[in-house]
Amino acid sequence: ACSPMDLSELLKEGTKESHDRAENTQFVKDFLKGRIKRELFKLATVALHFTYSALEEEMERNKDNPVFAPLYFPVELHRREALAKDLKYFYGEDWKEKIQCSEATQQYVDRIHHVGQHEPELLVAHAYTRYMGDLSGGQVLKKVAQRALKLPSTEEGIQFYVFDNISNAQQFKQLYRARMNALDFDKNTKERIVEEANKAFRFNMQVFDELDKIGRSLAEEAQDGGFPVHDGKGDIRKCPYYADKLGMAGPGCPFHAAVGLARQPLVQLVLAACVAVAAGAAAWYIL
Repeated sequence: ACSPMDLSELLKEGTKESHDRAENTQFVKDFLKGRIKRELFKLATVALHFTYSALEEEMERNKDNPVFAPLYFPVELHRREALAKDLKYFYGEDWKEKIQCSEATQQYVDRIHHVGQHEPELLVAHAYTRYMGDLSGGQVLKKVAQRALKLPSTEEGIQFYVFDNISNAQQFKQLYRARMNALDFDKNTKERIVEEANKAFRFNMQVFDELDKIGRSLAEEAQDGGFPVHDGKGDIRKCPYYADKLGMAGPGCPFHAAVGLARQPLVQLVLAACVAVAAGAAAWYIL
């Protein structure tokens, strides 16, 4: 049984508002509805890679520190290797040369490094926010991403969400919370950890907002291997149809070819004849 003063309970209650706000960011709401573009999902995976690389580097640094050691579960929890597999799937063997850390992610990473090196007791907040979320709502996102992006049933591209060494997520979360509650922290330290967890949520929301802004510029998405369809948002010059209207489409563009064909005099003559025949037939029917 948990006491109201247990760290796990303080974190649950103290971050409830932040948790709700994170779930209601536009990026997360769109994701849950299956409106996640492949390119945006790749960028989200890149952000996770930099975040977990920093987090697990600092966890490794503090694995023997009593203020964090009980929460060190590298085999069960660590995500760096899984994220490397996902990035290799999306970007290829040279994925490290193709990715970069975004501004919002870098701020998150910097905070994690500061905490790990100067206030290691606050590392608990970052580990709790990330891993407990991955084992809960993250499992919903896994199914949505696999379906929306038509990813392989072998779970390639979503290894981040796969915890092979945890057979029962609910039981493991109970163990993790019990370990947290056993940490010897005074009231002030617990309050600081709750405050840091809320900061972690804010960092995550900043990353979500950054991804949402990028997503709005990725308006067109290939549908079932077909041509992109413009949805009226973003840069219309990227749409083949509108590019043709602006005289920007290449000669291989099907829209460009169709419009070019329609401009031929012979084609125009045939079209005019067809219209005349259709008009005559319509007039005859009306009379």
